[in-house]
Amino acid sequence: MNDDEKGKEFLKLIDEQNTLQWNIVAKLSSLIKSEWNSPELKTEVENLVKDHYKITKDLNSLDDNNSIL
Repeated sequence: MNDDEKGKEFLKLIDEQNTLQWNIVAKLSSLIKSEWNSPELKTEVENLVKDHYKITKDLNSLDDNNSIL
């Protein structure tokens, strides 16, 4: 993957990560309001956190020469 492709992938992953972060905050707010009694919301938060972890891992793998970050 050349630097231009890495840059485009980096920006795409940052955008996805930002969207996930907002979704996590929204779901956590919903859980707090429901006094944490919603198994569905708990599962959704778990899945969002897993997706966030994967994107972060993918972002780190793009920066193999510490040149992007």
